[in-house]
Amino acid sequence: MQRGSYRIVSYKVRHNHDVREFLSSYRHLLQRAIDTIWDGIEWKKKKNRLIPMIPKSKEKRALRNQLLKDWNYASHYVDSAVKTAYSILNSWRRNYIKGKRSKNKPVVKRRFVRVKETLYRFRGEKIVVTIRPRQFYLEFDLSKAWFRKRVEGCDLGELILKENELIITFRKPVSSANTKKRIAWDLNLLSMDGFCDKGWIRVDLKPLYTLHVTYENIRRKIQRSSKTRPKTAKRLMQKYSQRYRNRVKDFLHKLTARLAKELKDYEHGFEDLEKQGMFAKRKTHNRAVSKQNWKQIIALMSYKANIRLLDPRNSTKTCPTCGGRMKRRKGQVLECKRCGLRINRQLNASINLYLRMWVFPPSMKVWEEVILPILRRSGVTPNGGETNDLLPMNPEGAEVDVPQGGHTSIKDYVR
Repeated sequence: MQRGSYRIVSYKVRHNHDVREFLSSYRHLLQRAIDTIWDGIEWKKKKNRLIPMIPKSKEKRALRNQLLKDWNYASHYVDSAVKTAYSILNSWRRNYIKGKRSKNKPVVKRRFVRVKETLYRFRGEKIVVTIRPRQFYLEFDLSKAWFRKRVEGCDLGELILKENELIITFRKPVSSANTKKRIAWDLNLLSMDGFCDKGWIRVDLKPLYTLHVTYENIRRKIQRSSKTRPKTAKRLMQKYSQRYRNRVKDFLHKLTARLAKELKDYEHGFEDLEKQGMFAKRKTHNRAVSKQNWKQIIALMSYKANIRLLDPRNSTKTCPTCGGRMKRRKGQVLECKRCGLRINRQLNASINLYLRMWVFPPSMKVWEEVILPILRRSGVTPNGGETNDLLPMNPEGAEVDVPQGGHTSIKDYVR
């Protein structure tokens, strides 16, 4: 995550402190704060729809005094609960307006505590967290932490305390000296297609998709045996679900680390995609979309490199030379109705996103002076080239991205 001239990075530290009672008390405190704010929400009708108006922050003082009455721990945790409650409700409101949330009140289920900077001290290589002043403290030793060298010179930020771990955030300064190079990424089902001054770069995501399908089939087999062997099925489901999450996380971390390393001085532009708008009536299509890890890739890249979110609308359908509408031919080839340009659809989308990063309009001048020299240097043939019109088979019946001659491919990044 990037904010201003610094980047927020976080690391986990395991601990053995017994904080279950404290976490439960904080969860109830946070829920009380949400309940109180919820009762003060006004619903106003706008365009035949009720829109929630959350009480302004001026009422925080009265809410704080109300929550302090039965609170037996440090009073600053009440401030943290009020801030977190407003954050949760504001997030719910944004998603409600987009149609992603119902009118139901948010309920806190997870046990965690946001520890403000006034509730801990960092001396030497130890973090001391105040739970109850002059009575109860937690100590965390970072002298043997594996990330120590990575955060040298960084400022310590907010902490998140959980039952078995402490999440530590650091503010890492961001250097803006090397932002002249940019790469735009078109996110697809089986590939990430980037375009920059090096040309067309393709990252193969087929291993990730295969991973999703493989473990989906494993879970189906376990579910079929749940009626005859419920205990065994439950144990196997927990085992393979954890293994599945770990393998996906490992793949994504290695992928983003490789991209950040090989394209170190680049600003990465990603499509700001929303899965909700991509679902259709076809079940196979919806399953394929739901398996995608686009948001996770962007989130991991956000603290490994400079990123920017781009508007994905009509990135594939727009002609980069004249701004006309592209018509799909066979396979992955598109053709412009106005100027007759023929080009691979993933390459076309990444070029349009690249132009948006530089705020260049689609025009013949920009195409000839900016895009065409890059394509010629990298050996890409925009007029069809070696594009194969026949799509190979895949397990879910989804479209497979077909390569075109001349692109650079990042392969074997996960071993």
